[in-house]
Amino acid sequence: MKLATIRSACCNLRARASRPGGRFSGISRGCVPVATSSSRTIIRTASSTPSSGTSRTLTANFGKQRKEDGWSECNRSVGEVVGNTKEAIAAIQRRNPEIHPMLVILQAGEDDSVLEINKKIAGEIGLKTTQICLAKSCSEDETVEELLRLNDDPSVHGVFLHLPSTSLTSRVLSTLKPEKDIDGITDLNIGRLVRGDTSKGFVPPKASAVLELLRNHDAPLKGKSVLLVGGQGSLRLAMQCLIERSGMIVQTADWNSKSLKTQVMQANAVVTLSAGSVDIPPSWARPEAVIIHCESALEPGDDIDLSSSSGLGYLTAAYRAQNVVQSCRRWLQEQQYRPWHLHSLKLQPLNPVPTDIEISRAQKPKPVDQLAEEIGLLPEELEAYGRNKAKVRLSLLDRLNSQPDGKYVLVAGITPTPLGEGKSTVTIGLVQALTAHLKLNSFACLRQPSQGPTFGVKGGAAGGGYAQVIPMEEFNLHLTGDIHAITAANNLVAAAIDARMLHEATQSDKALFNRLVPSLNGVRKFSPIQISRLQRLGINKTDPASLTPHEVSSFVRLDLDPSKITWHRVVDTNDRFLRKITVGQATTEKGQIRETGFDIAVASEIMAILALADSLKDMKDRLARMVVGTSRSGEPVTAEDLGVSGALAVLMKDAIKPTLMQTLEGTPVFVHAGPFANIAHGNSSVLADKLALKLVRKDGYVVTEAGFGADIGMEKFFNIKCRASGLRPNVVVLVATVRALKMHGGGPNVSAGAPLPKEYIDENLSLVASGCRSNLKKQIQIAHLFGVPVVVALNAFRTDTQAEIDLVCQIARECGASDAVPCQHWSQGGRGSLQLAKAVKEAASRPANFQFLYNTEMPILEKIRTIAQKVYGAEDIELSPEARSKIDYYNQQGYGSLPICMAKTHLSLSHMPDKKGAPTGFVLPIRDVRASIGAGFIYPLVGTMSTMPGLPTRPCFYDIDLDPVTEEISGLF
Repeated sequence: MKLATIRSACCNLRARASRPGGRFSGISRGCVPVATSSSRTIIRTASSTPSSGTSRTLTANFGKQRKEDGWSECNRSVGEVVGNTKEAIAAIQRRNPEIHPMLVILQAGEDDSVLEINKKIAGEIGLKTTQICLAKSCSEDETVEELLRLNDDPSVHGVFLHLPSTSLTSRVLSTLKPEKDIDGITDLNIGRLVRGDTSKGFVPPKASAVLELLRNHDAPLKGKSVLLVGGQGSLRLAMQCLIERSGMIVQTADWNSKSLKTQVMQANAVVTLSAGSVDIPPSWARPEAVIIHCESALEPGDDIDLSSSSGLGYLTAAYRAQNVVQSCRRWLQEQQYRPWHLHSLKLQPLNPVPTDIEISRAQKPKPVDQLAEEIGLLPEELEAYGRNKAKVRLSLLDRLNSQPDGKYVLVAGITPTPLGEGKSTVTIGLVQALTAHLKLNSFACLRQPSQGPTFGVKGGAAGGGYAQVIPMEEFNLHLTGDIHAITAANNLVAAAIDARMLHEATQSDKALFNRLVPSLNGVRKFSPIQISRLQRLGINKTDPASLTPHEVSSFVRLDLDPSKITWHRVVDTNDRFLRKITVGQATTEKGQIRETGFDIAVASEIMAILALADSLKDMKDRLARMVVGTSRSGEPVTAEDLGVSGALAVLMKDAIKPTLMQTLEGTPVFVHAGPFANIAHGNSSVLADKLALKLVRKDGYVVTEAGFGADIGMEKFFNIKCRASGLRPNVVVLVATVRALKMHGGGPNVSAGAPLPKEYIDENLSLVASGCRSNLKKQIQIAHLFGVPVVVALNAFRTDTQAEIDLVCQIARECGASDAVPCQHWSQGGRGSLQLAKAVKEAASRPANFQFLYNTEMPILEKIRTIAQKVYGAEDIELSPEARSKIDYYNQQGYGSLPICMAKTHLSLSHMPDKKGAPTGFVLPIRDVRASIGAGFIYPLVGTMSTMPGLPTRPCFYDIDLDPVTEEISGLF
């Protein structure tokens, strides 16, 4: 773009109208009426849109006028428009003092005449005006590039294209956003005007000015004829429509028309829209006729004669300013909450129920931009990734900051079988019931699935049956690349660690310093992240030359202890052979050999940070605080010490935005983050929940899911996620299955991939009752520890009998659940979860008395013991020597007030996977205690926990395939 000049003209003329139509100050005199007589009024005016050719500065007298001057109508009209617009700006700024409506004049060349006339009006009303001068010979691409920038600038509320008519191509006009087209020249605004709907569009200011003069003439023109002479295009069409709607009869004529004289003689008013080959002699007009000479081309930029001046140019500028303020007001209205207009997708469930991928493929999702509009998102808040998914920008939180939150619902579960009990399907079925059937705003917030289980044994996590997120292939495969961004960021830290250790081991302090702080063009200076490190070291210097040798050594040497590096590399695949590896074996690494390992990507601390951050700044700060190891002197070494935290934020800048998708019934879903539920806190992101709570508003519902059983995912949701977010849940939905209850009641083990024993297929009320009174009762009690009401959702399977279903619901209520209902969403969609939706609505309407399980200021040991005893049912805890040593170290480093994130098996309330039901009297062994300082929690390791799953003998990938002709995927579930 060859931008010649940008001029800001926010005039502070201290000029005001004392009353509508009154005297204006700050505007020079010199408005000269061209011709007046007792029989007719002739107003000859210069356009406010001269071409980029010869131009002169317009002046006008808005002082007191004599009646015979013929200017009182113009002065009064300008005064009224300016006065009303000034009041409108004042009303806007009373509620939004930081908002200043702005007009941008985009022109070719540096002629200031248009700026001056608009600047004077702007100064009267307090409007900002900026002139952008492109080169006179600017190309279409340059104009479009500038328009795209103005379109995206929220501080610009109106754009006036002061360009030659040859530059106003279809591409240029279609680029300008109609909501910023304050001259009403885009096709959409012209169409709205022709249709008579200007509630969202704009009337061309010059057309408004001419109509105003016709209306305010002494002799009423309603029912009289008005002749439009010359011109073509949008202005003529606009004038014709406006004048006709005002009750006048419109005729048109060309300058070369043989009947021009006759038409003029018959008209009550004549408006000339462009200079013709001949003028209209006064003798042609009938007595008392009104003649208005616009003397400009219909489109901005045509040559005009500025030898005469009048107030019509100012009246046009006043209407243009009015349009800018109207645009600003509409923009502000759009920034407020926008009611939902959700169009649900219809389901036609089949029996028997097809496979998940067949169901997903049979339903055509709405375009994601349509879904976004239906739930009140603005176009600029959406970043589309294809047709079916999009990132949502965090600016939404600022826009809806004052809106009350909706109801907050957590879906947790009893201790599951290895097959899973359907929390995701319950979550999706519930929001489908709430929105598609009860017509209540609701949002599901889900974790993003890892590639590990998708290609391993568990399969995807898009739900199942007729309660799914669609398209399920996109949900389960890559999505918008967040996990890849985490993998890249995590491994950048790992690479930085090993590289730094190599360079420190092979270079002197001076050589390290010279390379870390290189001289560029003879200047040596610290980067901002290096200055932060100096400050943490207590060195308050910014000149590299001023450091002492001791300070140089402290600065350049992290002195990481290879045996105490806690950071692993990650990959999003179940690869058991990467659990322990040796790095540095190449001769180029000069003997820097050490043992390390890989975790699965979702176990990375960066994933936990993504899920807990509440802003881009918060995420960046957390990334900087991540501890990657310990120095030989016992000091923690952070990502910021490595100098890598800024780069991590860059890699993660898009991943922090939640991804918008939809369910089978067209209800909205946020998919964001997927921290490992055993090791990390196992919940979707704080940001997704916060955005959704604002979008659904106070009478809506946000349903979010916690990983595994209530003893793991729910406890961490309350004690970790709720502390980070400040949000408080209204109700817990506890998912149970007859299958899992039978297992906890004493049934045989359940294994993934193996047929179910007959106890799980045949009716067995004894096993069901035993499981309810042990595990189900305990999980309800865990929720009550936090003061939150519980609704039990029995995820019903085809093998469940009515007697078993009724028994579960009865015992659940006896154990303290607010309600317990069966759900058939897998086979029926949202309609199968209507009972659950009504029960949740009822429970959420009751006051909750939420409380945390422990105070974070308690000692680390006591916080661990509290969770073990109150949540798991342990008699006490037992710490290994290593665990005790780590606790002492964390206390010494000031980490003792962090919450606890227990890392234990999900298959039992205890640390023993085979102990079902609700074990008691056991001692919980803590073999190690680690810290995720960036994420903000301490995680004790209970028993043996693997952070890198392995592939089974027959993984899911045996069934996954692609048709090379249709590109259809098969085998996903």
